[in-house]
Amino acid sequence: MSKSNWRLGLAAGIAMAFAFCSNQGFAASKSEIEAQFQIWLANDLWPEAKAKGISKATFDQAFAGVTLNFDLPDLVMPGEEPKTPQKQAQSEFGSPGKYFNTKTVNAVTSGGTARAGQYGRILKAVESKYGVPGEIALAIWGRESGFGSVKIPYNAFTVLGTKAFMATRKDMFRGELVAALEIIEKGYIGAGSMKSSWAGALGQPQFMPTSYLEHAVDFDGDGKRDIWNSVPDTLGSIAHYLAQYGWQRGRDWGYEVNVPESVSCALEGPDQGKPFAAWAKLGIARVNGKPFPSGETKREGFLLMPAGRHGPAFIVTKNFYVLKEYNMSDLYALFIGHAGDRIAHGAAEFSAGWGDVGGLYRSDIAGLQKTLEKKGYDAGGADGFPGFKTRRSIGDWQAKQGMAPTCFPDKDLIKAIG
Repeated sequence: MSKSNWRLGLAAGIAMAFAFCSNQGFAASKSEIEAQFQIWLANDLWPEAKAKGISKATFDQAFAGVTLNFDLPDLVMPGEEPKTPQKQAQSEFGSPGKYFNTKTVNAVTSGGTARAGQYGRILKAVESKYGVPGEIALAIWGRESGFGSVKIPYNAFTVLGTKAFMATRKDMFRGELVAALEIIEKGYIGAGSMKSSWAGALGQPQFMPTSYLEHAVDFDGDGKRDIWNSVPDTLGSIAHYLAQYGWQRGRDWGYEVNVPESVSCALEGPDQGKPFAAWAKLGIARVNGKPFPSGETKREGFLLMPAGRHGPAFIVTKNFYVLKEYNMSDLYALFIGHAGDRIAHGAAEFSAGWGDVGGLYRSDIAGLQKTLEKKGYDAGGADGFPGFKTRRSIGDWQAKQGMAPTCFPDKDLIKAIG
């Protein structure tokens, strides 16, 4: 019997064993799952990798000694159905203000300020080439990896292999796993040195492998895109990422503003932009008393109220939404912009405080979104995240009920709208 036929026979035998266990109500043991993983690597993943130009030497080197990590989150054991978490406590589901805790903001700000001087020449070169201000690149670097101080302990092929084999988003991680093999094949880093987070993000900028291939750059000129050890490559790669997503040179990300009660918080969103002059005509003004820059008068700005009427408000530029491409969260993009301002100008805290709202789980918000959509509102889907479509739908519903719009979910609102 040929080796390939033997492997196929073994794979079929293991699959039959799993089917038997499932039918009998028995959970497969970790050793059985591990055996299936090794067969999957050889008979399923390897043919795809080979077709993408990965050599057998690279493949074997990447997976030498790699076994499943059963402690990673979001795994679905073979034969089991995905489980939905009953409780969630991420900051996005509580008061948005928790995302801006003083310790984290100060760490990024002070660390960025110190490095602005230390790496001034590099930052100037990065901004000259990509148009992204150095303080923005520093803020992302600090937020993602503590300026390289946070340990990135996992073997990337262990994480990506485990998740590609049995995570809730197997197809996505499979693509990332093949991309990681391409990185090794191209010689950018050795397999043993490719460290990642528990989610498979690489290096100091925390790029997924596909993002690494598209956005990482060799800014120090040594022939490698070393986002694990090289500060120039790290800063250059972050700026290149933002530039490729459309960062507009010479524009700020946005400005904190006061929004009169006469202006509805439901005007929020990237699809409801107005010229800065039009926002000013509505009575919206910067909290520091300065006018909007004259260069922005005819350019489009967008209302952002991440906590509705329970927190600070902003008129942001398209660069804010470029920051969101790094992490699809309004709060993340706002954190980066705010920290960047503090690094560059020593800016103060937000003028308006964050209200003590929240205490909801993702399932609570998802239920609210379903209710809103049944009533004809576009809440952006029932994903459990209170994004701008959900916030403004809440505001529109409240206004129709004769209520003062707050544009943010809370327990009383859920009871009222249900």
